[in-house]
Amino acid sequence: MTTKRSERRISKAHDRAKRLTIDEHSKIVLFSDIHRGRGSGADDFARNQKLYHTALRHYHREGYTYIELGDGDELWQERHMWEITAAYDHIFTLLAALYRDGRLHMLYGNHDKVKKDANWVRQNLQTYSPKGTAAPVSLFPDITVEEAVLLEHRDADGKLLLLHGHQADFFNYRLWWFARFLVRYIWQPLELVGFRNPFDAEQNPKRRTKVEKILARWTEKTKTPIVAGHTHRPVFPPKPAAGYYNTGSSVHTRYITAIELTEGAITLVKWEIAAREDGALYITREALSSSRPIAEIMKRTHE
Repeated sequence: MTTKRSERRISKAHDRAKRLTIDEHSKIVLFSDIHRGRGSGADDFARNQKLYHTALRHYHREGYTYIELGDGDELWQERHMWEITAAYDHIFTLLAALYRDGRLHMLYGNHDKVKKDANWVRQNLQTYSPKGTAAPVSLFPDITVEEAVLLEHRDADGKLLLLHGHQADFFNYRLWWFARFLVRYIWQPLELVGFRNPFDAEQNPKRRTKVEKILARWTEKTKTPIVAGHTHRPVFPPKPAAGYYNTGSSVHTRYITAIELTEGAITLVKWEIAAREDGALYITREALSSSRPIAEIMKRTHE
């Protein structure tokens, strides 16, 4: 019964999804689970902020559209969005520039589900205060944060569903408010001394596997491929028929991952710090998968 309800939630997200048209010339990067915090000791994103900032500059410069698949901001541990934008104003400056260019779309996940509330969005995402400014400046005026986005291919007549993935996780979907309470007041201090949060899909292998199976089963039944996040585990299926892809996250220990849709192909990529022979450090981008034609995986919709 729980599995069927999860599948119905995914179907409802599909039916309500914002539709975007793409073609062979589209350039899109998909990130999920950045979990931007306020730079404190509990902020898992802090160690990867330079990697993420470098990647974001690259995608901005190269003309990509940036789509964030939820849990972009850590709003379970943190109560105030302004503390997050203050900690990472250099990152939000780039995101604001992408938004002004019409190249940014945001989805909400379980850790930032408050973004579903239009009033919260108006109060917290309209402006921010970069360092050195005397007054708040524009951030994402009039933005709407979606549950899902449906990419529709102009030439291949197919579609690809983008969502966070917590729709397949009963506890983190229906009881997210209770999970937030546990994380904010109980598990956050315990995690600082080494305990693991059993309700986190990333840290609970059994929960993570169950979520992935539900997402994969939905793609098989509907013949509609999915790109999700939530579990933090990157997934690029060996065959297009599998249909379930995952961006991974930006809170891995030594690297960040994303999925690119460019030149008519989909690719899983990793950004990490590498060292030259002389010991000098540099940031590199590496493809973790072969490139697969986007039209090929989206055509499954009509098989």
